[in-house]
Amino acid sequence: MKLSEWFEGLRQIDINDLDTNNMGSWPPAIKVVASVLLMALVLALGYTFLISDLQNHLELRREEESTLREQFATKANMAANLELYTQQMKEMENSFGMLLRQLPSDTEVPGLLEDITRTGLGSGLEFEEIKLLPEVTQQFYIELPIRITVTGAYHDLATFVSGVAGLPRIVTLHDFDLAPANPDGGPKLRMSILAKTYRYNDKGLQK
Repeated sequence: MKLSEWFEGLRQIDINDLDTNNMGSWPPAIKVVASVLLMALVLALGYTFLISDLQNHLELRREEESTLREQFATKANMAANLELYTQQMKEMENSFGMLLRQLPSDTEVPGLLEDITRTGLGSGLEFEEIKLLPEVTQQFYIELPIRITVTGAYHDLATFVSGVAGLPRIVTLHDFDLAPANPDGGPKLRMSILAKTYRYNDKGLQK
């Protein structure tokens, strides 16, 4: 049968005359068309439920691969710099330990007062007052204020300040007040100063 005759026969078929309960009696042209349509439907459903699902699965795997690559790159960079990080941590621990060793404990405060007194006397000064004031608690440390009043020559006062600043323990100097020691005049000066030393507040991190 020629193709033109096949199409002509297909046009002459009335779909209403087809018996859906007896597909075997359908004309060959209709059977071919029905088979093609059925195959197209099967392929479409197969694509929708199988191929589409595979594509989604593949896309998910690609995203996971991208995430794993980023994680690998990050960990590789960390591993490459691990030695440097370790060295930096050791240096920080050593620096922190040195600072802590410079903070006096409760039992070392009297010794610090002796050091300040010795420094003043060695500078040629006379002490009028050296007095511990109430502690001031901060989050990570506790301030120990010390009120100091001394008299002496200007050069000796400067030597004393330099000596206190150079003590092994951390001592900071504040609130300088300088005036003549004798209202009638003379070379001596009276210096009032607030010295602060510090100790570690081991309860600060628990707040």
